[in-house]
Amino acid sequence: MMGALQRPEELIWLWAALAVAAGGALGVALRRRDLLRFASAAMLREIAAGFSVRRSALRAGLVALAAAAAAAALARPGFNPRAKEVQRVGRDVVFVVDVSRSMLATDLYPNRLERAKLAIGDALEAIQGDRVGLVAFAGAASVKSPLTVDYGFFRLALDELGTDSAPRGGTLIGDAIRTALDEVFDLREDRKRDIVLITDGEDQDSFPLEAAKRAGEAGVRIIAIGLGDEARGTPIPVVDAQGRPTTLKHQGQEVLSRLDGQTLRRIAEASAGGVYLNVATGNINLDEVYASLIRRAEKGAIDSATATVYDEAFQWLLGLALLALTAEALISPFRRTTA
Repeated sequence: MMGALQRPEELIWLWAALAVAAGGALGVALRRRDLLRFASAAMLREIAAGFSVRRSALRAGLVALAAAAAAAALARPGFNPRAKEVQRVGRDVVFVVDVSRSMLATDLYPNRLERAKLAIGDALEAIQGDRVGLVAFAGAASVKSPLTVDYGFFRLALDELGTDSAPRGGTLIGDAIRTALDEVFDLREDRKRDIVLITDGEDQDSFPLEAAKRAGEAGVRIIAIGLGDEARGTPIPVVDAQGRPTTLKHQGQEVLSRLDGQTLRRIAEASAGGVYLNVATGNINLDEVYASLIRRAEKGAIDSATATVYDEAFQWLLGLALLALTAEALISPFRRTTA
């Protein structure tokens, strides 16, 4: 029965054990030097008559042994390896994020797009075993992350989102939903799926309701999150040809971006269990939303894999460390002397 270390990187703590051993040896040497410095040979025999260098070195060695055993225990040694099939359970969740220029509106600080990214980042803290994907869209949709449980990779893709993440300007919500259905999800598999759509809802004739109905027929639930001022609208900041900050204008009139909550509500309602969250210019704790709407929902089997499992042996090393420390406490650095 071969053994293995399940966390070999923890062996770095053996350096601490080496430091303890070196410190103990140095302490014994310094104590002997100090005795020789402040006492004559005759007086030294009286002062240190019972002092034992061997006992002091043994005590230091036992402390070092305890430190080494504890470090080895952290590496989780195991024995009796055997194969075990492990099935991961969770949902498939695709975040579909509007990256059109209207998402640069500052009715949410610092702007709608950055708030969307922050909210998704918060949601990652609540994800436990679900596969997540990322689609950015404006006038066209682009898959930025396939379905994955590598949340570090997903976060890198999320951090890079900007108004240049989609190949064309505009806002085509329907195309974004269809991209998630056709290019991210595998609808042939028996999975539980969600689309989290984050946008201001302004659409340019991409037939989003038809796309949402198709998602609903495929068993994909849509959670639509609306960002932006729904009443007055907000200017869209841009930079002119001279690099100066200004706002977007059409035929000399300033363009105001408004949240289209009605469209988003209808998109969400087109799927069974769909939800519309009207954030507008307020706050959203997407981690709490994720926990209540997705994490607690019905799960499906994501995949299975064969893992190697071991019987744990770290407890024996911890016992050795405790035994060494107990022995060190019972050993005196002075040997018994007779009068």
